[in-house]
Amino acid sequence: MNRINPKKLLHSKWTAVMPIDREKHFIVTDIDFEEDICVFCMIEAVMSKRPREIDWKELKDASKWKMGWK
Repeated sequence: MNRINPKKLLHSKWTAVMPIDREKHFIVTDIDFEEDICVFCMIEAVMSKRPREIDWKELKDASKWKMGWK
């Protein structure tokens, strides 16, 4: 389980364990909060710049995501 502080997610880098649409490396580009609760998280593929909305809690799952680009 990855330990994540949602307030520090912006511009963080992530590697998908299993490629998503043949892409592995992503960066968090947008986060919205309502009363200190993260309600929206957008990641963007590094190579294609394709955005994808994700539940930030999915990034905690170490079987799906690794911190940094590996």
